[in-house]
Amino acid sequence: FADLANVSISEDIPVEGEITVPVGSHTLDEDFSTLDEPVKDTIMRDLKAVGKKFVHVMYPKKSSTLLRDWDLWGPLVLCVSLALMLQGGSADSKDDGGPQFAEVFVIIWFGAVVITLNSKLLGGTISFFQSLCVLGYCVMPLTVAMLVCRLVLLAGSGTVSFIIRLIVVVAMFGWSTLASTAFLADSQPPNRKALVVYPIFLFYFVISWMILTFTPQ
Repeated sequence: FADLANVSISEDIPVEGEITVPVGSHTLDEDFSTLDEPVKDTIMRDLKAVGKKFVHVMYPKKSSTLLRDWDLWGPLVLCVSLALMLQGGSADSKDDGGPQFAEVFVIIWFGAVVITLNSKLLGGTISFFQSLCVLGYCVMPLTVAMLVCRLVLLAGSGTVSFIIRLIVVVAMFGWSTLASTAFLADSQPPNRKALVVYPIFLFYFVISWMILTFTPQ
């Protein structure tokens, strides 16, 4: 290597290749990372995203918002809330007036998984977790129905109470079914939409039946 020390490169020889570093080629958004932001900002951003999805369910229309930015936080909160309200009493009580927490939890999530697998087998373009997100968020009207039914039952049980609960549950059942099909309609083949809607109908019907037949201990 001693001979290489005396070798010099002439200034007339052009240097090939691009050696310049572009300035301003990246934006601030590319350098942004959730690891650099405060925990409060992360939590508030996620809460706002969940709130927007609740708004889309309250005003159902053909939209890809729930499919594009999916999450399972909202469905988990709704499932736990509904299961807690359907909890009629202690686990060792023989006169328990409602299904236990684990039963409701398994029914909701197992039903959502079965519907998702059915959708995929029929050629749907929606992903597994996107379908779970939509089905979970669309349980919100039935959760509201359960809350109303609990309040009505506090006033007493009778014919009038049953009629009020029946009207509320039927209305929210239709709301949940229409909302879920509105979000999932475009992701299914046109000639197989009925095969996808039918399991969704049964899924929300079972939940509605549990709510309607619930009687506190």
